[in-house]
Amino acid sequence: MKHCAECGHETSLKTPDGDNRERHVCSSCNTIHYQNPKNVCGCILAWQNKILLCKRAIEPRYGYWTLPAGFMENGETAMQGAAREALEEANATAVNLQLFGLYNLPRISQVYLMFHGTLKDGYLQAGEETLEAALFSEQEIPWNDLAFPVVTESLQRYFEDRPTQRVHTADIRSRPGADIDIIRY
Repeated sequence: MKHCAECGHETSLKTPDGDNRERHVCSSCNTIHYQNPKNVCGCILAWQNKILLCKRAIEPRYGYWTLPAGFMENGETAMQGAAREALEEANATAVNLQLFGLYNLPRISQVYLMFHGTLKDGYLQAGEETLEAALFSEQEIPWNDLAFPVVTESLQRYFEDRPTQRVHTADIRSRPGADIDIIRY
């Protein structure tokens, strides 16, 4: 951040009084600009023992399969965000959503809130950000063509723990060019 969002003057990195880390602080009005993790909301929607997946029509990971998910918007709840993403990406209506998993991705400063529920009437159609939307049984999931580690982790836990319906939490840690570490709680 080079300029203050409040007054337009230059900012610099410094540790404000009473804080423990560097922040962008305006040199003129002293506004502190906090940068916090982004919340990503998504859902695992089931219909007749199959799961909705979307093939991405955008980067990153163009052409790979994912669960409907995206950044939470201001003024909405996490559950509303997950339902909105299903509608935007697959014209799918999510019903009976329940929290399924909380995944921390500190390297990219994201927190995923994944829900599970039912795909209303089994209806789906690719949205603007989706090349293709389809239903997959566990055996049909394109495991090698999933877009993100959090999608793989969510689906694996879903199929392993379907009967328990417990909430899953994990830290998904990775470094460029390195293996992915998943610390489950």
